[in-house]
Amino acid sequence: MKRLFLFVAGLVLSGCATMPAGSPQATAALKNASGAGVGTASFWEDASGVRIVAQARGISPGRHGIHIHAVGKCDPPDFTTAGGHYNPAGKKHGLKIPAGPHAGDLPNLDVGTDRTGRLEYVTRLVTLGPGPTSLFDADGSALVIHANPDDEMTDPTGNSGGRIACGVLTRAVAPRSYSY
Repeated sequence: MKRLFLFVAGLVLSGCATMPAGSPQATAALKNASGAGVGTASFWEDASGVRIVAQARGISPGRHGIHIHAVGKCDPPDFTTAGGHYNPAGKKHGLKIPAGPHAGDLPNLDVGTDRTGRLEYVTRLVTLGPGPTSLFDADGSALVIHANPDDEMTDPTGNSGGRIACGVLTRAVAPRSYSY
């Protein structure tokens, strides 16, 4: 039994990566229109790009569009204060089109019948540090979950429907390690 435990522990630890102290980090606390917490998102930057891990709970089952929006403001009930998708390069919407994507376009969030979902994604279209694609520009950024799936083609929103959850990105202290 002890050998099995050590084997499993070794497999788990092999999936961990140590991040250098001071690497750019961000978090977002996702809330619904009533102000209730419905999830969290963590962002960190490494040599691969900006890694995003979003976890949702209490969201209706199915696929939901999820995007980084251009303004770090999440006023309920419709979260329109978050602006449009983050798009500093002026591209068309959609991960599946040659003229795209917006820098804030992400794959759909799949939510199970237990009303929880998780998205892990890496993008090279944004940065958490300084520069023209920084998510920490003058007005910040937000992460928004939409009511419907994103068709990943239709400009400007992918027909993803209303905004059902929103979280403002805030800078975070870099932890020593991550599991992914």
